[in-house]
Amino acid sequence: MMLLRPIIDVLVTGGLLLLLASALPGVRLKSYGTAVIVALVYGLFSFFLGTLIGWILFIPMFLSLGLLGLLINALMLWLTDKFIDDFEIDSMKTTLIMAVLLTIGRFVMSVLLNMLL
Repeated sequence: MMLLRPIIDVLVTGGLLLLLASALPGVRLKSYGTAVIVALVYGLFSFFLGTLIGWILFIPMFLSLGLLGLLINALMLWLTDKFIDDFEIDSMKTTLIMAVLLTIGRFVMSVLLNMLL
């Protein structure tokens, strides 16, 4: 079960990315396969860089009530966009909106997975 959780997380996040790409203007994602790769790269960036940035900016993040965390997520999404050719976000505004929706979607997904697994 420990190995199954991250695999399910990446697959569902890929589906969420595909859904957001179809709903938001200015976001292009080639296929579900690309969405899974984007989810994996985004997860790795968030785990390594996001965690490091979060530790460095702990006090400002605490004082901003977590809003700085959304900016860090947007930065990770922007880095993923630059890293993967088949994934493109047109503007920083769209990146911020997608980061907020992705954060909410991943939170809901996490709650549902905790209830199911």
